[in-house]
Amino acid sequence: MENVLSVKDLCKNYGKSKVLKGVNLDIPKGSIFGLVGRNGAGKTTLMRIVTGLAEPTSGTYSIGGVENTDRKILGVRRRMGSITDSPALYKNLSAYDNIKLQYINLGMTSFDDIPELLELVDLKDTGKKKAGKFSLGMRQRLGIAIVLCGKPDILVLDEPINGLDPQGIIQMREILLRINRERHTTILISSHILEELSKLATHYAFIEKGEILQTLSSQELMSKVRKCSRIKVTSTDLLFPVFDKENIEYKIDNQDTIDIYSDISAKHIIQLADEAGVDVISINENNESLEGYFMNLVAKKDGIS
Repeated sequence: MENVLSVKDLCKNYGKSKVLKGVNLDIPKGSIFGLVGRNGAGKTTLMRIVTGLAEPTSGTYSIGGVENTDRKILGVRRRMGSITDSPALYKNLSAYDNIKLQYINLGMTSFDDIPELLELVDLKDTGKKKAGKFSLGMRQRLGIAIVLCGKPDILVLDEPINGLDPQGIIQMREILLRINRERHTTILISSHILEELSKLATHYAFIEKGEILQTLSSQELMSKVRKCSRIKVTSTDLLFPVFDKENIEYKIDNQDTIDIYSDISAKHIIQLADEAGVDVISINENNESLEGYFMNLVAKKDGIS
């Protein structure tokens, strides 16, 4: 799969503080790539570097195959839209006029597409209302519309749902999904709210203390947090033939533990184990949350079992 953004061994130091430590990432074309980490993990610093707002201490990155050290990167970066701080809006102008001004700044002479943009971000009925009187969610959506003016290939959004109410979060989610699906725009989005990000992202990278802990697809992540019955038994080897015969989906966790993903009652599990001559020591529901999965990754990095 083609990557629109690649990061290799990227480091960023501020004095003696190491904010990014050898970060490696590949962002596939057409993906919604979720960068997950706690506040201070390095998400914003990474985004500021790839958008040209900060320079790396070492390492490289490329956009559309063009290295950051190549002078052509300036032209390529024009195909990138980003919001890494609060959207820069003219508070005394309407949503339409804010977008129109961005069109003029980009040298665009036709404003025919502005109503379509306003509809895309659910601001078509705001009329002459000034942006300074918009809610936080409306300002965030107007910011999205402004960075879409140049029809970017990739959007870089730092915590776009932070501070929004539930309705605002749903609106933002639907807008980003439409942008990705209808405009085929790749989106790099950071958040510390994994449960919400899981409704958007096709790929993930977990970052903690400037290091990437893990990268995986949404399918891989969901397979790791699937609901299952975790059974502890005296012998796993004797159960395999029985489970296979019953077409039960399972995974070996360790020598005495099996995770069962099929819909099967505890009574049936005990019955099958008894037929195989195996004692069941315990049966527990294992329904790890996405947040719990991330925190377990962090705990392993810190050496906490």
